[in-house]
Amino acid sequence: MQLTGTPFLILTIILVPISIAVALLLWGRARGPQPVQVLSRIVMLLFCQITAVTTVFVMVNNANLIYGSWDDLLGTGNHVRAVPNVQAETGGAGTGNDSKPERAKVIQQFKPVGDPKVPNDVQTTDLKGAVSGVDGEVLVWLPPQYNDPAYKDKTFPVVELLPGWPGSSKTWYGTLRVSEQLKPMMQSGQVAPFILVSPRTNLLGDSTDTGCADVPGKVNADTWLSRDVPQMVLDNFRADTSSDRWAVAGYSAGAHCAAKLALEHPDRYRAGISLSGYNDPAAEGQSLTAKDPHLREISNPLNILKSAKTPPKVALYVTGNKGDGLEGGEALKAAAKAPTTVTTQETTGPHSSDVWKQLVPGIFTWLTTIIPAQH
Repeated sequence: MQLTGTPFLILTIILVPISIAVALLLWGRARGPQPVQVLSRIVMLLFCQITAVTTVFVMVNNANLIYGSWDDLLGTGNHVRAVPNVQAETGGAGTGNDSKPERAKVIQQFKPVGDPKVPNDVQTTDLKGAVSGVDGEVLVWLPPQYNDPAYKDKTFPVVELLPGWPGSSKTWYGTLRVSEQLKPMMQSGQVAPFILVSPRTNLLGDSTDTGCADVPGKVNADTWLSRDVPQMVLDNFRADTSSDRWAVAGYSAGAHCAAKLALEHPDRYRAGISLSGYNDPAAEGQSLTAKDPHLREISNPLNILKSAKTPPKVALYVTGNKGDGLEGGEALKAAAKAPTTVTTQETTGPHSSDVWKQLVPGIFTWLTTIIPAQH
């Protein structure tokens, strides 16, 4: 039974009154020595509490899509098939070096997500990362103009959407309502018609955050996000091949990833959006990049920016509360030199999807000034 499905939620709700009824029925019927009777009643109370807590957890998880599957919840899903030695490439989004011989496109099969929280026009595919050795689902939403005959010869800009950790590839669509909020804004011309792509980022089966980095012997998370996923999009959709038409956005741990990837790969992304993120990987104690001093240093977006041989042509938009992302954004802004630009916005409220959901229209309006619609 699917973790985020309605049937499981209904089952947990039904179990609450059943557990109470069973406890009331059996409370006075406990037999045996006094210690056995006490233990029996404690078990009844625990059963009632467990069913109630489970129902609340399922309701919260369904609302926020923190865990997208049982494997994610239990930490039993490993999406790393292999960890090859990845050679660095430069060039346009996804393809890397444009001088390489043209490769055959790999056509994916897409299907509906099948989750009532996710809009029906979002589709998913299971991608086997040819370069990274990572396997995982990728969710894609196409703008309203994509299937309009007037746009049949047009290519479209792309935004990769990264969840926090733990997090699900469904969260941007199901909880932040990104496609539902942006669709009318795209139809009215307020926002460019972006293809929205949300790949799996929870890749390891031991409840460890990858930090969106390539970690020898562990995982090629960076390569999965910055090469395999973009290449799949280019192979299957009319996506623009120019890095000037690609961006990456994330919240929480995904915000750290978005800033990191944009600054690390200005040859693949024109812009990065960071919502309540951080620079130092140690802010997420379960991150692989936080546990190794060298990885921690080279995975810090501020260090990446400061150590760049030439300032990257990247525009960053960083939001956060004081003590929750704002200071990191201000540090990036202070270190930025043209053509790098950093825009910061102070927010208020908790570190939660309720805050990030409200930011969606504004950040994509800003992004449209960096990556405008092409007519």
